[in-house]
Amino acid sequence: CGQWLISCKVLPPNHRVTWDTAQVFDLAQTLRDGVLLCQLLNNLRSHSINLKEINLRPQMSQFLCLKNIRTFLAACCEIFGMKKSELFEAFDLFDVRDFGKVIETLSKLSRTPIALGTGIRPFPTEEIVDDEDIYKGLPDLIDETGVEEDEELYDCVYGEDEGGEVYEDLMKDEAAQQPKCPENDIRSCCLAEIKQTEEKYTETLESIEKFFMVPLKRFLSASEFDTVFINIPDLVKIHRNLTQDINDSIVNKNDQNLYQVFINYKERLVIYGQYCSQVEIAISCLDNISKTKEDVKLKLEECSKRANNGKFTLRDLLVVPMQRVLKYHLLLQELVKHTTDPMEKANLKLALDAMKDLAQYVNEVKRDNETLREIRQFQLSIENLNHSLLQYGRPQGDGEIRITTLDKRARQDRHIFLFDLAVIVCKRRGDNYEMKEIIDLQKYKITNNPTTDKENKKWSYGFYLIHIQGENGLEVYCKTKDLKKKWLEQFQMALSNIRPDYADTSFHEFKMHTFSRVTSCKVCQMLLRGTFYQGYLCSKCGAGAHKECLGRLDNCGRANLGGKYKAEGVKASSEVPNRHPKCCCLPKMQVIRNYSGIPQPAAQDGPPLHIQIGDTIELIRADAHSLFWQGRNLTTGELGFFPSDAVKPSPCVSTITWFAGAMERLQAESELINRVNSTYLVRHRTKESGEYAISIKYNNEVKHIKILTRDGFFHIAENRKFKNLMELVEYYKHHSLKEGFRSLDTTLQFPYKESENSVGQRMLSPKVIGIAIARYDFCARDMRELSLLKGDVVKIYTKMSANGWWRGEVNGRVGWFPSTYVEED
Repeated sequence: CGQWLISCKVLPPNHRVTWDTAQVFDLAQTLRDGVLLCQLLNNLRSHSINLKEINLRPQMSQFLCLKNIRTFLAACCEIFGMKKSELFEAFDLFDVRDFGKVIETLSKLSRTPIALGTGIRPFPTEEIVDDEDIYKGLPDLIDETGVEEDEELYDCVYGEDEGGEVYEDLMKDEAAQQPKCPENDIRSCCLAEIKQTEEKYTETLESIEKFFMVPLKRFLSASEFDTVFINIPDLVKIHRNLTQDINDSIVNKNDQNLYQVFINYKERLVIYGQYCSQVEIAISCLDNISKTKEDVKLKLEECSKRANNGKFTLRDLLVVPMQRVLKYHLLLQELVKHTTDPMEKANLKLALDAMKDLAQYVNEVKRDNETLREIRQFQLSIENLNHSLLQYGRPQGDGEIRITTLDKRARQDRHIFLFDLAVIVCKRRGDNYEMKEIIDLQKYKITNNPTTDKENKKWSYGFYLIHIQGENGLEVYCKTKDLKKKWLEQFQMALSNIRPDYADTSFHEFKMHTFSRVTSCKVCQMLLRGTFYQGYLCSKCGAGAHKECLGRLDNCGRANLGGKYKAEGVKASSEVPNRHPKCCCLPKMQVIRNYSGIPQPAAQDGPPLHIQIGDTIELIRADAHSLFWQGRNLTTGELGFFPSDAVKPSPCVSTITWFAGAMERLQAESELINRVNSTYLVRHRTKESGEYAISIKYNNEVKHIKILTRDGFFHIAENRKFKNLMELVEYYKHHSLKEGFRSLDTTLQFPYKESENSVGQRMLSPKVIGIAIARYDFCARDMRELSLLKGDVVKIYTKMSANGWWRGEVNGRVGWFPSTYVEED
């Protein structure tokens, strides 16, 4: 079966199912989300399945995986002529209840006339004895593993972004007519490309207006006309002006003000958000009109012939604007690369940042469209639901759990849909769900129940949803320990979106919000990305901000600076970051440049604080308006004032996969005893507040190492000291603990929050295709995303996503991040 899938170009030739160590489990895990099965049908016969109807990244959602599988099964009947009796059921694959039946279905698919017509040899080639034993135990293995992403597999699904080829063809026509640029002046070539492609693109927009909009006006209803052409007339006006300004800058002003042209147009080009959010509906409407109205179909063909001799249809041309707006930052990137004058380079980088911001905004609009489509699918499948799911924020995941109230009524099997703001509790009814309850997460907090983990049997792993005001809470039970960890992480992410760090800093009151208009962040001035719950709105002053920017805001414009806000002996304007209960290491800052007392702080402030790169500073006073902040240098213990731009936020250990927070020895032993050797955690010692310990499994026993803190340093061996926990752990990931303890000859290998399957996958770590530096902070909104701090070094694993997101790793954390937030090294 694996070889047949490789012949069908669904799996790469070197996929792990071909290895000597391969097991049936590897194939089951690969097919389980349904994505590759849908792609298989498209490879056997083009357009068997519209990829827009499937969910390309359903790993967090049982519902979406099952929907993909059912889409595959329906197409097997409708297009490939298979009988229903020849098909497996969706849960046969998802729960691996009957993987033998899955293989049997694929074998019969390989023998259908369409599949045989490809010339690919079917399987099996001879009668084989059915060995049911090889499928035994698969459901248990899947339970322990979950649905994993294998990035290389999805490369074949994504391919080129829609409309890319049409865009390139249009631009090549123009390039072919231009004289070649001299090889020794690449910069002139870059300028010529910006100028010529803008002229050609503007001609294309004018062509849509002249040859399609005007003739079709009397063939389409007003509603159809507006749906198909969106805001094309507005785009035409903007690009006529932009073409003129680019030409004027390059031809008459030696491109000295070109950077300013792009900065000035950023605000006007945000109307692409509207275009890109509606173009999919426009194309769908156009397709429907062509099928149902013969006169319009003939008119469209006539219009294409007049516009470009029939080379491009209106459908082709409608996707070109989405391509063009995502090209500006790439064109400017090349120009920056080949600009040597320091002032010109610095100015062009400002323009590049503006166009990157625009590109990320547009990419998020496209991503939000996918999210909204997912939510609509949920809505249609849940009966007895009288509310729009859109009011509950982004989906964080869904799946099966068991639930009971804290007064210990019987456990009930339920399927839950977790959103940022609510949990929709349902009962499964065949392929649909019946809504039983909506839990408003704004009124709850999550608490682990570690005692349930000791039972070590299915459906015994629990955690609590506790009502903040003392009303009856709930206990949730998960099928496996790994699923419990996944659910806890997803609930914690939802709660961090509802109540983010610094939501009420500087007297603001920020809440998640969908901004109806394009809005820039009050702090960084970059756009709030997308169209759906783009950021946070202060209910008092109306400021909008990114989640990652909340801690850097000026005082609220409508704050009451007297009364309860004014602490004795502290100026009302001072901003002191809150100590978040989940985060033991705030408020702390990391020093990014040396300061030895020059320039001096104001006399009324106090003495300067000498700091060096790498020092950790505990903030005491940090006014957003002040050039100097007050703090304590944890390296030296000294107190004083230092320049506010000499520090950046110190990463918080509580978000890291090895940090356990407050935990006693016995609980640490319980966490580690059933894990592989060299699995470790770092914990707060509950009896000695403020002190830490490493717990690690070694030679099948759990060992504990006290981390000593003295003079602001952390160490386990006197001869080697570290400025923070992250440095200490990073060092002992690569150096044996025997430096301090002769009997412990091991490194810190596997953080305890990693699933055991992830530990196995570490042996198959993905190939690093590049290194990048984070240019901005970025705060993850769900468990697939990777939070970044400015200056982070990011290992890049893949750039294949069509929506401008890359996948990579920072400090052992792996996830997706916006490509425009980093700069390749």
